[in-house]
Amino acid sequence: MTSIYDFKVSDTNNQSIEMSEYRGKIILIVNVASYCGLTPQYKGLENLYKKYNSEGFEILAFPCNQFGKQEPGTNEEILEFCETNYSVSFKIFDKVNVNGSDASPLFKYLKQSSKGILGTESIKWNFTKFLVDKEGEIVQRFGPQEDAKTIEKVLKEIL
Repeated sequence: MTSIYDFKVSDTNNQSIEMSEYRGKIILIVNVASYCGLTPQYKGLENLYKKYNSEGFEILAFPCNQFGKQEPGTNEEILEFCETNYSVSFKIFDKVNVNGSDASPLFKYLKQSSKGILGTESIKWNFTKFLVDKEGEIVQRFGPQEDAKTIEKVLKEIL
């Protein structure tokens, strides 16, 4: 796989989605969890989505239960949690692993293409974010603590 657009992912109904459907859009890909200390980031992400979605910005959230078992729910429970507690309107996908041999192929690609601190590929925690430009190139990897305001600065530069 040589481009983010070569991948397929599953939505919360286990329907296959071609990443090429997002060609020409700026995408923020995030691994999320409902019961993490960083979960309130949903609010900032939703605000960012509402502010820039009309300009071709998408957020793709992938629940992951690999960090402290902080995303134990079913797809339906995760969707309900996000909608009820944070009014999330951006796309939530099927739960994935982001590390290990059974990691999502998309996340394997993201990690190889945009390494973390000290050149590591491993995702360290929930709410690691990858900003992808309209051509499918990874612009920047953001650590779990980096919030929507930090992302917005870079987003405005590439819109």
